Amino acid sequence: MTLSADVECLSRARVLVVGDIMVDHYVHGAVQRVSEEAPVPILHVHSERHVPGGAANVAYNIASLGAQVDLLGVVGADPVANLLASIMEATPNITTHLCIASDRPTVLKTRYLGGLHQMIRVDREQIHSCGEKIEAEILEHAELITENVRVMVLSDYGKGVLSDNVLAGLFALAKRRDLCVIVDPKRVNFADYRGATIITPNRKELQTATGLPCETDEEAAAAAAKAIDASEANILLTRSERGMSYFANGQPPIHRAAEAQEVFDVSGAGDTVVATVAASLAAGLKIESGLALANAAAGVVVAKRGTATVSPGELSGAAGSAKPRRARLGSIVHDREAAVAQTMAWRREGLRVGFANGCFDLIHPGHVSLILQAAEACDRLVVALNTDASVKRLKGPTRPLQDEDARAAVMASIKGVAMVTFFDEDTPIELLRALSPDVIVKGADYREDQVVGADLVKKHGGRVLLVKLEESHSTSRIIALARSDGLVGSS
Repeated sequence: MTLSADVECLSRARVLVVGDIMVDHYVHGAVQRVSEEAPVPILHVHSERHVPGGAANVAYNIASLGAQVDLLGVVGADPVANLLASIMEATPNITTHLCIASDRPTVLKTRYLGGLHQMIRVDREQIHSCGEKIEAEILEHAELITENVRVMVLSDYGKGVLSDNVLAGLFALAKRRDLCVIVDPKRVNFADYRGATIITPNRKELQTATGLPCETDEEAAAAAAKAIDASEANILLTRSERGMSYFANGQPPIHRAAEAQEVFDVSGAGDTVVATVAASLAAGLKIESGLALANAAAGVVVAKRGTATVSPGELSGAAGSAKPRRARLGSIVHDREAAVAQTMAWRREGLRVGFANGCFDLIHPGHVSLILQAAEACDRLVVALNTDASVKRLKGPTRPLQDEDARAAVMASIKGVAMVTFFDEDTPIELLRALSPDVIVKGADYREDQVVGADLVKKHGGRVLLVKLEESHSTSRIIALARSDGLVGSS
């Protein structure tokens, strides 16, 4: 079975996630001056969004892969909890079981960003155990839910939900039901997790728990052996740029090198790994397949901004799509149907979708500058390319110099481009109707009334952004210079 076929199996999985539920709040703006009251920057806010965090992000990742997931945790009796509930209810594949604790707020982490840079993070939380009543409620819910699941994930962020009593109850339940239990740990003493099947520390967590270094393969193996002795669980170690390693007692380690993708943001990458392994095992796949899919998923998610998820289409592309010509382009290039589905998924996450289009025949510094400015104006940038047929109609029979797959491959490699898609018409108006982006980005050589789709986007609350162009750069000029030097023909 290929990895792409393994991705299709994930839809038959069902997983229970128990742990510390949070909400991640992103406030986006621009900084243009310093306050007169104190030497601090003034952030002019232009948008904000709320997304699931902590255990809720693990569940959200599992659901995004197409698997069914039950989320069990504790929230406060507050508006943040109501907001989270509405987000989860609107998300396919997720069933939430929220225990309400009146003596603690729903955990909220607010990040203020100026452009692409995080300026400060503000946490609103109270860290203490939930009390016997809430603990009993958690275990009662888990008893009912686990009748229909094969895998349980314990997402421990140290906020008090996974207390000693709750851990003991869940491990006893898992033993009775013969469940696979995956623990994303926060505790230093891994002996507290006896009863787990797999524990998934990162390098820092494993080093702290064992007091041993974890840089080389040999060091990681020694630290994992000590952790296995303490916990009696297998260890899945995430190693950042070194990929991941799986250590099972008495078996040779499995090492997975990191996927060769540029890292944009590591927020939530560990949650993605846990989610993918859990869904894989719940679907009946072997651990080797789960690790391969998790590694591919991590390679996709670190190229995105903020906590992010991976769709089945993205994972299939990263794992090796069956489509012959575009398989090598990974998970960024989509046909129109997949592009619409992906933008809808981003919009459900509250992300702002940007749109830029063109032939982009020979990429030059002017193109790169436009794309980078466009990426700063949104959370996910879609670049739409004219197909080869469309370019020929617009530019003449000698164009394009590079076919659409070559142009897509180059465009997909530019940092900040979240998706590349195509349009065969002379203008992208039909594609714009289908995608409904929040921002259209064009060069400042256009007036707003000349931008195709400007009225359409503004009608649903979007905007048009005209960005500064690099001077003295154009594809036509490059071709003219090449022809004058005899480097390319004139016909």
